[in-house]
Amino acid sequence: MPTDVPLAPPDFELASAHPEAGWLRQAAGARDWAAIRRYVDGLPYGADRAFLVRVIAEVPGVEHLLREVVAAAPDDVLALTALGSRETEIGWEIRTAARAQDVSREQFRQMHEHLRTGEQLLIRATALDPTYDAAWAARLNTSRGLQLGQNEARRRYDRLAAHHPHHFTGQARLLQQLCPKWGGSWEAAHGFARACLLGAPEGALNGGLVAEAHIEHWLDLPSSGNARTDYLRQPNVHAELVEAAGRSVLHPGHRPTYGWVTVQGCFAALFSLTGDTARAAAHFRALGGLASEYPWSYLGEPAEQYVRHRSAALGRG
Repeated sequence: MPTDVPLAPPDFELASAHPEAGWLRQAAGARDWAAIRRYVDGLPYGADRAFLVRVIAEVPGVEHLLREVVAAAPDDVLALTALGSRETEIGWEIRTAARAQDVSREQFRQMHEHLRTGEQLLIRATALDPTYDAAWAARLNTSRGLQLGQNEARRRYDRLAAHHPHHFTGQARLLQQLCPKWGGSWEAAHGFARACLLGAPEGALNGGLVAEAHIEHWLDLPSSGNARTDYLRQPNVHAELVEAAGRSVLHPGHRPTYGWVTVQGCFAALFSLTGDTARAAAHFRALGGLASEYPWSYLGEPAEQYVRHRSAALGRG
């Protein structure tokens, strides 16, 4: 790569990596449910429908269309799942990303009201089709938001895994539940991430969960002093990251699927933070300028952090 050519700013637009996301947003905005349903129903078995349902659920105002669809077709599993996910999304938006002590009682009340509404819709969806991956993945979000606990989250994940044993979105959502901030432990979080890595086919995204567990652990440490740097520079942590990257996004058999930008970004960020710029560079090159808010928002302003670490990795600083 010539060093005298300026690098483009990072591209955080999801549709740049997955054009179908842009099309789904347009179809939702145009209230074209029939087109959405044909597209999602035409996906091959094993496709991560939870990713696409989340795209639909993040469209502002889409709940009005989805409520009409569910009222007209109460057994439409996709519509139930999308509306349940939208209600959950609204609830989390009301709560915001603030720490619990900074969220008002009224915010929590409204959040839980939407989550309970979403939960009932999703319960119906999984009752109608116990194999529907997107509904079980969405119920991992409602379980966490309603604080139903570790055992209930595990139960829901087990129901998902019975039909979709390497479901990346579901695994990522359970991993969040297993972190101490949601009542879990680092032993449980790292153990689950490693089991996902070893259980999945080589080249799959699941190894990215090892990186995500380490990012969460890093963030949980005091920002002052050397605790975070010392943690990431432990030889065993670096070795785990090298192994996980090699078995997932750097494996010859890897093919980009939903979520690949985030996983490449997690490895790029972690190797940058450990000072291993050579390995970070491989992930930045694979990204080709694509980016996702997570994990860069954990480091600071996402675009600034991406550019700073990319420049260092590619010798542009």
